[in-house]
Amino acid sequence: MKIYTKTGDKGKTSIIGEKGVFKHDIRIDAYGTVDELNSYLGLVRSFPEVIDSSYGLFIIEIQKKLFQLGSYLAQADYDKISNSNLIITNNDISIIEKEIDKMTKDLPVLKSFVLNGGDILSSHVQISRTICRRAERKLTFVKEKYNIKPIWIVYLNRLSDFLFVLGRFFLKKNGKPEFYWKGS
Repeated sequence: MKIYTKTGDKGKTSIIGEKGVFKHDIRIDAYGTVDELNSYLGLVRSFPEVIDSSYGLFIIEIQKKLFQLGSYLAQADYDKISNSNLIITNNDISIIEKEIDKMTKDLPVLKSFVLNGGDILSSHVQISRTICRRAERKLTFVKEKYNIKPIWIVYLNRLSDFLFVLGRFFLKKNGKPEFYWKGS
């Protein structure tokens, strides 16, 4: 099978159940952003500090969920997706919340906004967080027009919280200080 089909040369693509969808369609934009997040998490996962921690495998599980989410978003009829087939569940959200709580115990209490940066890994994690937030915003547009599962938005919201804390966690683990924005 050739990698190039030339079917997208006119700015259109296909999703499951529908052909000739413009590539700027909000559904394509949403699953493309989820794919971008998934790719960026692959970059984060490649750092030795992540590989050597429990978060390497945790991120792989997140990537699997994001891949499934992308496949759901790449369908024309979201109503045909049954709740029994959903890979994202309330339990997945609880697992992320437990990880957030576990990491937060060892981090300084936030009294102002954190300025991103400090080391390369933390910066990449924070970039993945901003991509996650963008994906979440894209899904809210999709939800306005189509009947998507609300849990997808909840999952991305909680995932972005996790990534924020994970960036702080690795910054502390790598012995780098946090810098805060205290206003003007």
